[in-house]
Amino acid sequence: MASALCALALLAALAGPLCLRLSRHPGLVTGRDGRLSTSTALALAWTVILLWLLLAVLGYGLTAGGGVAYFRGPDGPLSSLTTVYLPLLGGPYVALIAAKAVVGLRVEHGTLAKPAARPTGSGRRPLRELIANDSGRTDLVDLQYVALSAVTMLYVVLFFLADVGGGLPRLPAEMWALTGAPAGAYLVNKLAVRANPVITQVSLDDGRLTVEGGGFAPDPAGPPTLLTVDDTPLPVRADPLTGALTATLDPPRTPPFAVVVTARGLRSDPYCYASPSKPAVPAQQQPAESRP
Repeated sequence: MASALCALALLAALAGPLCLRLSRHPGLVTGRDGRLSTSTALALAWTVILLWLLLAVLGYGLTAGGGVAYFRGPDGPLSSLTTVYLPLLGGPYVALIAAKAVVGLRVEHGTLAKPAARPTGSGRRPLRELIANDSGRTDLVDLQYVALSAVTMLYVVLFFLADVGGGLPRLPAEMWALTGAPAGAYLVNKLAVRANPVITQVSLDDGRLTVEGGGFAPDPAGPPTLLTVDDTPLPVRADPLTGALTATLDPPRTPPFAVVVTARGLRSDPYCYASPSKPAVPAQQQPAESRP
């Protein structure tokens, strides 16, 4: 019991400051577009888990384990390191490196739209970005990658805490598939996704509709960029500096409404725009003549 408590304290000492640092300054786990990177976050999480396991085993071996003799033998505490844990770590890192290369090449060749994320007021990034696409909608491939990786980490942590003295838990060698297969699907998804336009922000000011995002540039040999509001096409103008699209909205049209951009024959995910909510005025701040 004491060994498990010490191991938990070590995990908190490793992960706690790191999580606090990332919550305030998430640059380490964000991609070039400023959003949280699923592959980077999971690779970092597995690195912390493996580092914790090795330090906990080292601490146990040097205290309660009896020293150097504890680590010797074919059934020593690190015997499953190369057969289980390095493959568990390898899948996320292969996905991280390959995904960065694929996305970089596709953006360079114009076959993928990666608009920059809008900054948040607090400087923090929402955790939902780990399972969402660039438009903010849940991506099934990212969701399964995060979910299966989290379950595998839970298996490793709980089995280790159940018997710290036994060293690295002797999990089945096939456990690597719980990270390798989702990592492979994640990478294939990066290769297969189309260069659809991406809407990141919509604003409405005195009947002037502004749509921000990426992938709006039309194909010179294809149809022009089309902006629709609730399936009604609107004449559109593109800002040459920012690439944002602007259109004049009919006065009768009021939020909420769905905005879709079509470029190069590809459609963006619908973006639902609603009026910014206005805070209610407290009764004590209302003018005296309006009070009963």
